[in-house]
Amino acid sequence: MDYSKSYIKQILNEVKTIALVGASSREERDSFKVMKSLLENGYEVFPVNPNEEGNLILGQICYKDLSSIKKNIDMVDVFRAEDAIMEVTKESIEIKAKVLWTQLGLVNEDAAKLADKAGLRVVMDRCPKKELEKSN
Repeated sequence: MDYSKSYIKQILNEVKTIALVGASSREERDSFKVMKSLLENGYEVFPVNPNEEGNLILGQICYKDLSSIKKNIDMVDVFRAEDAIMEVTKESIEIKAKVLWTQLGLVNEDAAKLADKAGLRVVMDRCPKKELEKSN
């Protein structure tokens, strides 16, 4: 998927709250590293992982699913297997997120179409941490 620099930059500038689906408390995991970078860049990050529910990841309480978060979420960043993307997309639409973002290597065209049709901006197969590093 090809996205313009301005499209990515606009999203990263406008987004304030991010739900990170598939968050891990293990420091060696990419989701942990990305969450740390997002927090360091001033975003409010809500980790989502049913196996970590109620635990703290990087000082943030972990939620079992998107609907458990009681704050408006601007962007949903997905660190789940490709077969879970459609379900996360449907949840993202339900909570009225503005952006659906999937990590490197994760693409689901049907989910992208559904999200786009529902009015979400979509970024797939990209890493927000790397995109932030490029723009700094």
